[in-house]
Amino acid sequence: MFVGALEFDILLGDVHSLKQKRSVIRPVLSELQKFGVSAVEGGEHDLHRRTLLGVAMVSAGMDHLTQVLDKCERHVAGRPELQLLAVRRRVFGPED
Repeated sequence: MFVGALEFDILLGDVHSLKQKRSVIRPVLSELQKFGVSAVEGGEHDLHRRTLLGVAMVSAGMDHLTQVLDKCERHVAGRPELQLLAVRRRVFGPED
């Protein structure tokens, strides 16, 4: 069994309030969940132009885990309203 996680450090574009931030982040999280992962806003809650999004997944195979995490990363990177500052990836396997 393998466990994988992504952490996205994101700068938001034309956002001027926490309410606008939530209206941008909520659909992104919903779309990520369609890939079969758990997704959450995990940090920078008080800043209206920054956010940390977390994605996690458990899989029986490393290949499947890598494919899904890659799809999630491409999806977030492809959003024009988001500027992806950094992505951190962690994978834990049977040896860990």
